[in-house]
Amino acid sequence: MEAGAKREAMASSLGSEADQEHNGSGYTIAATAHAVDTDSWQQVGLLLVTSINCAYVLSFSNLMLVPLGWGWGIACLLIVAAAAWYANWLLAGLHVIDGQRFIRYRDLMGFVFGRKMYYITWFLQLSIQLLGNMGFILLGARALKAINAGLSHSPARLQWFVPGTGTVFFAFSYLVPTISAMRKWLAMSAAMTVAYDVTLLAILVKDGKSSRQKDYGVHGSPAEKAFNALGAVAAILVCNTSGLLPEIQSTVREPAVRGMRRALLLQYTAGAAAYYGVSVAGYWAYGSAVSEYLPNELGGPRWAAVLINATAFLQSVVSQHLFAVPIHEAMDTRLQRLEEGMFSRYNLTRRFFARGLMFGFNIFVTALFPFMGDFVNLFGSFALVPLTFMFPSMVVLKIKGKSGGRWSRLWHWGVIVFSSVLCIATTAAAVRLIFNNARIYHFFADM
Repeated sequence: MEAGAKREAMASSLGSEADQEHNGSGYTIAATAHAVDTDSWQQVGLLLVTSINCAYVLSFSNLMLVPLGWGWGIACLLIVAAAAWYANWLLAGLHVIDGQRFIRYRDLMGFVFGRKMYYITWFLQLSIQLLGNMGFILLGARALKAINAGLSHSPARLQWFVPGTGTVFFAFSYLVPTISAMRKWLAMSAAMTVAYDVTLLAILVKDGKSSRQKDYGVHGSPAEKAFNALGAVAAILVCNTSGLLPEIQSTVREPAVRGMRRALLLQYTAGAAAYYGVSVAGYWAYGSAVSEYLPNELGGPRWAAVLINATAFLQSVVSQHLFAVPIHEAMDTRLQRLEEGMFSRYNLTRRFFARGLMFGFNIFVTALFPFMGDFVNLFGSFALVPLTFMFPSMVVLKIKGKSGGRWSRLWHWGVIVFSSVLCIATTAAAVRLIFNNARIYHFFADM
């Protein structure tokens, strides 16, 4: 009882966000400007499938398989997916503790470990959301540039398309402010995903069959191979998890734990089959020479490349919102009048300036450092590893203590130690990649 009271006091000390009782359900949910407990697990599962299976898959053949080759590459794809599935399944079960329902990851960590872990978790999530959004802006700009190059004899620089992409993303986030509000766009997102995946796979199969000489070797010095392999592991983790599961789970109707786990099952079966399929097909078709942006390699007709880039861009407009919406939720809850609707004049004005500030910063940084692989590897290493693997095991050990049994404690301590080592190693590889690119490319490079 004392431990539960201490955690309740700790939760109330986290500050500015007053609590409110939720429809007599017995759960206390932190006040938020966004919708909570409104969506079916099927909707959330489709959201996960389409958002994770986004335009990033156009880079995964190069980022995930080229540094590892066939044997290690396939093994890492399967192992990381299984580990991420287990870790998210575990985290989904921590959605309610001592009668408290946690709609934000940082609230969960602060409730269990105190104010310092609250801010550490918020910093890691903020890093994922900002870097991930920059990566989406860069992907969208690359798609638009590829369309322009295919239709024009004088293609424009990448930097012309970065502000345009960011503006479109800003408009969508302004008009579709919450995760639940995305429900009307999920069917379009799924249709776009199927369109570019099927078209891409058809061309990859044709190109792969017509090319007889393909090099699948892993090249470079032993040190380069080791660092590149660690970067590939980080990229594989990126395509399997978001680090935002409590925020996504907050929208699931009760029973939220069972519903979220069903949604995860959909993501790690149908979803993984799609983005892993494209990644493997791209590496099979072109070998270690596969481009960092897969449509650059395509040997099909011009209309097919335009279709792939156009649908990938449009689908990214929806996908990127999932990774940015926790930032929007924090700003909306802080800046807006919660008693008014999301589309009141006061809240629309506040939301316009809050969204504009975030996207303005992201557009500038993306244009300044247009290194696509760096975005993926960096936020997959120093932020996603602890959020996905380390923190859930820490919470289980803290809550269950000795009552969990000896083997359970050894297992979770093993997960913590291994993920700590993996975090340090993959972050070092990502930082090395950034320094290498900084020496090769100048600011505002036309990638």
